[in-house]
Amino acid sequence: MGDVVRQDLFIRDELEKREYSILHRKAQKADQSRGRLYPEEECPLRTCYQRDRDRIVHSKAFRRLKHKTQVFLAPTGDHYRTRLTHT
Repeated sequence: MGDVVRQDLFIRDELEKREYSILHRKAQKADQSRGRLYPEEECPLRTCYQRDRDRIVHSKAFRRLKHKTQVFLAPTGDHYRTRLTHT
């Protein structure tokens, strides 16, 4: 692998640059994050906020929302939604 430049090493950098053109000027950008309470190695592919999102979406607590029904008055035959689909 000597002189070969791996493209995946620059994916996070490109995502962080793109945030400046996509997000509002007052939005918190990933490269301006104050870091973690507990140090962890940076991912070469995902930003710190993408990692947080993935941790939430794949957590057991979030998946348990699948079995919770939103409380509402519904006419018969209406489409019922769970808290997972609502969030």
